[in-house]
Amino acid sequence: MAIFRAVYNILWGDIIRIPLPGGSTLGLSLLVLILVPAGLYFTIRTRFLPFRLFPEMLKVTLENNKKIEHEGISGVQALIVSTACRVGMGNLVGVVAAISAGGAGAVFWMWVIALVGSSTAFIEATLAQLYKEKDPLYGGYRGGPAYYIHHLFIKEGSKRKHSVLACLFAASGLICWFGISQVTGNSISSSFENAFHIPPLYSTIALVAVAAVIVLRKNATVKVLDIMVPIMAACYFFITIFIIVKNAGQLPSVFERIFAEAFGFRQVVGGGIGAVIMNGAKRGLFSNEAGSGSAPCAAAAADISHPAKEGLLQALGVFIDTLVICTCSAMIMLLTPESMTSGLEGMDLLQTAMQYHLGEFGVIFIAVILWLFSFSTFLGILFYARSNVAYLFGDNWISQTIYKVIALVMLFIGGLAAYQFVWDLGDVGVGLMTVFNMIALIPLAPKALESLRDYENNEMKQKKKVAGETEKQ
Repeated sequence: MAIFRAVYNILWGDIIRIPLPGGSTLGLSLLVLILVPAGLYFTIRTRFLPFRLFPEMLKVTLENNKKIEHEGISGVQALIVSTACRVGMGNLVGVVAAISAGGAGAVFWMWVIALVGSSTAFIEATLAQLYKEKDPLYGGYRGGPAYYIHHLFIKEGSKRKHSVLACLFAASGLICWFGISQVTGNSISSSFENAFHIPPLYSTIALVAVAAVIVLRKNATVKVLDIMVPIMAACYFFITIFIIVKNAGQLPSVFERIFAEAFGFRQVVGGGIGAVIMNGAKRGLFSNEAGSGSAPCAAAAADISHPAKEGLLQALGVFIDTLVICTCSAMIMLLTPESMTSGLEGMDLLQTAMQYHLGEFGVIFIAVILWLFSFSTFLGILFYARSNVAYLFGDNWISQTIYKVIALVMLFIGGLAAYQFVWDLGDVGVGLMTVFNMIALIPLAPKALESLRDYENNEMKQKKKVAGETEKQ
């Protein structure tokens, strides 16, 4: 436990403290020191891709994404799987925690991190496409960081089947997703107990039974997520729009509060500006997962005409997660009178805010949405696990099934009790994944940048030419 806690503190604890005016300090963790500079570097190298190519991201999403392989998945389906994992409990309770600890200004820094992180998401997703392999078990393709790390360190033609760093990444991912499975079970059983007074044992048995039916079938996961993710995201988005329209008169003051507290004189003098920045930054990094190497496990599975297309789709996924879903949670919070939410935290705070806006329906709605968010995350991480299990243990159904069964057991255990050690497994796992992934991402980035140039010089120009000829006709 002491070793585990030490690793946790190195990854997530403040290893550098920068003094700020007003007596505050800006604490920087190892992951922030890795991800933020890397994101800025990738943003510059892609010539500010999040701003320059945002319209192209939307075009790629809306165009006809047909898969070539019968058993493969399309680029948009890969985006849906990665969105299922990004949009989880962190988008609800995590945003609430960031605002509680860092104030409304934390929301602004979440937005900034999303813009920076989308460039990183583009690089890792494009690399996943460039180094993907045929999947002999599930059909279609597989890949991710374990595979492009392998190609970085193991020369083609070598008899070595594994790279040490790739194995470390794959093992960290599997450990992380065990932890997340337990958190998912606990989140769902707690929300249903609060909203419907259903004992955790009953809700957990039902949850595990439904999950088992889906994940133990060969290719049911993507089909279920195809339906579930757009519905849950749309419901949450439109309910938030309703709340915003209902409280439209407060919007100017809410945005004024966000920007004032992000740079505010009061925060600097009060010594709280460091907390504002870091709570927004850490929550943004944890929520959108850019750089952690999770989403590339889905991106590699996409059967798409050009690697850079999937990179653009995954970059858009960061926007969906942070600029849309996290902002929805922030607005629900910030449009609630502070007198009603003071002293509350976590789900209690969020349910109180929803009850203020929508009455008892709000409490039920947030419980159902949390169930959908958490359950879709569980399905998504088991899709991610496929390629990592295959890299470590080879192509066989025994290892694939054993991992799924252990994940279902963790889901059941989490539904009945919360074990802090297992919760921390998720944080340590994702932290280690990020470190191992970023070691390979920097040297391999030129490959992704070359793919981006090829896409812009050929496919984008060709599409513009065809569009011009169509207009003339």
